[in-house]
Amino acid sequence: MEKRRGEIYLRQNFGMTHDALIRKYNVPAPRYTSYPTVPFWDKELLSMESWLRIAEKTFRESNREKGISLYLHLPFCESLCTYCGCNTRITKNHKVEEGYIAALLAEWQLYKDRFKEKPLIRELHLGGGTPTFFSPANLQLLLKGLLRDTVLHPSHDFSFEGHPNNTTPEHLQVLYDLGFSRVSFGIQDLDPKVQTAIHRVQPFENVQAVTEAARKIGYQSVNFDLIYGLPFQTETSMANTVDRVALLMPDRIAFYSYAHVPWIKPGQRGYSEADLPDNEGKRRLYELGKSKFLALGYKDVGMDHFALPGDALCLAAENQKLHRNFMGYTVCNTELLIGLGTSAISDAKYAYMQNEKVVEKYRDCVLKGELARLKSHRLTEEDMVIRECILKLLCTGRVSLDGPLLNVLPTEAKNQWQVMEEEGLVILSDSLLEVTETGKEFIRNIAMVLDAKLRQGKPALESVFSKAI
Repeated sequence: MEKRRGEIYLRQNFGMTHDALIRKYNVPAPRYTSYPTVPFWDKELLSMESWLRIAEKTFRESNREKGISLYLHLPFCESLCTYCGCNTRITKNHKVEEGYIAALLAEWQLYKDRFKEKPLIRELHLGGGTPTFFSPANLQLLLKGLLRDTVLHPSHDFSFEGHPNNTTPEHLQVLYDLGFSRVSFGIQDLDPKVQTAIHRVQPFENVQAVTEAARKIGYQSVNFDLIYGLPFQTETSMANTVDRVALLMPDRIAFYSYAHVPWIKPGQRGYSEADLPDNEGKRRLYELGKSKFLALGYKDVGMDHFALPGDALCLAAENQKLHRNFMGYTVCNTELLIGLGTSAISDAKYAYMQNEKVVEKYRDCVLKGELARLKSHRLTEEDMVIRECILKLLCTGRVSLDGPLLNVLPTEAKNQWQVMEEEGLVILSDSLLEVTETGKEFIRNIAMVLDAKLRQGKPALESVFSKAI
């Protein structure tokens, strides 16, 4: 009924239906975990000395007050999940663990040697790949080495990604004892046909067991990752997946759109586009999932994220303290994020840097005492202004149009937002842009209006960004 009232409102006032808006704005769009986005970074690579100088500057400006964030990329998986777009290394050889740990600690030591002061660790996240590919003993070895000669922030936030099939109670206990209070389980879908197609077969019983184990140990927040738009998904199968998820009521749910990019990830050629829901069908899957989450009491928190009212992410959104970085939405607003491991990205406020993606190249480089740099970008003053505005928009749903933004915002941008205002997506005044309830699902499109790099000259967006809706 609510959707129908919205359809009538749009048609009466703007001559467009909701479906027409979807068709118009369902175009490739960045997710804005950074600005500029990676395809628009500088072609010239920063030297190791230049990058370390920038990282050191940001560390000295912010460490004692805000602390720093660490992201560790653990790329190994025992089998390939064909939906996955992450940088992974498929192997059953667990002997790779110790060598990779040595490389991570060597890379971290390069930063610590430069900082010459104990880092205050505010945020730590283990991503992958499959972090629970590593044995509990090796994760303990890694993290004790990582946290040596550091100080934990009183409100530190440690989290990791776990596979329901191989995350053991020992994994959970070891990490909990080291300060981890949040875990994110990659569920994706609970339908057997879908699981077989994406090579991610995990019985609900495994999901239930690991969720209950985490809560029994004392984890404060359990997140489930779900994906819509996967091969062979139907509205019936999606409803069944959400109903089973509801039996466990995770504290957070990340509800992501599947990106079909077989030219980048050949594993996705195991099924064809004919096996995927069409654009309208995919949208119905999202709306079905969202409506069921809201009916269960979850709150819509930024792009793709839902959280229960008492969860820290929900509280941060309500208090206008939500932050966004390369790890996605977070409650920790640090100015320095150090990414360790293959393909990991660091954000030092004034510049970004991404590591080498190939495990052997990364490992050999850092063990020789060099940072394994692949790409970098030094932010201009204009970049920093636009980045701040895009972050405000994505985290609060509003952005001030006066101040420094006035100097970089072209007339074309306001014209685009005026059209969006006529469509009911934003409320525009001389000094403020606010996203409406309808506009929330188009927020990537609204943010694109601020993107000066897209206006200056864009690559083939279809090859680098997923669809916005």
